[in-house]
Amino acid sequence: MDEKLIPIVEENKELKIRVDTLEKEIESLKREGRSNNIVVFGIEEKEKSTIELLLELKENIKQDLNIDIVNNEVNKLHSIGKKYPESSTPRPVICSFVNNWRKNEIIKKALKKRKELQTKLVEERNKGNIAYLKCDKLIIKENNTSQEKRKGDMSTSPFSSYTQPKNQPTLFTFKANRTNAFDKMRSRSNSFSNICNVTNSNNNQYQTADGNQNQSKEITTK
Repeated sequence: MDEKLIPIVEENKELKIRVDTLEKEIESLKREGRSNNIVVFGIEEKEKSTIELLLELKENIKQDLNIDIVNNEVNKLHSIGKKYPESSTPRPVICSFVNNWRKNEIIKKALKKRKELQTKLVEERNKGNIAYLKCDKLIIKENNTSQEKRKGDMSTSPFSSYTQPKNQPTLFTFKANRTNAFDKMRSRSNSFSNICNVTNSNNNQYQTADGNQNQSKEITTK
């Protein structure tokens, strides 16, 4: 290698090392700058300037999280993406705070609220309603199809047929009409005594007609 090129090669090596170091520092600065940022969704785009957007953001945070934001705590604020007049979905907003503790306070309260909404979300879904979270807000829609299906299942469920069997009135009727064995024997004995009385009365009538013949028959029977 030519001796004239040796210094140039060494300089290129040093420059590459410096470029790598600067890239790492820039990436670190970007991460540090993003560490104080929050992204807010669902803010209606009624503002015409950054000041109006800041007022709208402060009002939403106060209403949802009960946190008061001071103007000098906000470093930068802007919407993400291009605005389309025909679009009804508002653009998300990036807010960069001066310090990190304010951002952490907002994130902490937002997570706590989301956890409470998750509990209510499970309760509404167990009731058969359509429920989901949108921008940290619980949206509930009544599911008419599931309610009709549930009513049909309740009317034809095996449990309801078991608790109220169709044969139950027949069983009760059978028990009500079932006669006692002693009553049946008593009725038979009464009918037998009635037959004997009828026979004796017939014999007496026959004796009045022919007394001698009946008397010999009566002795023979005894």
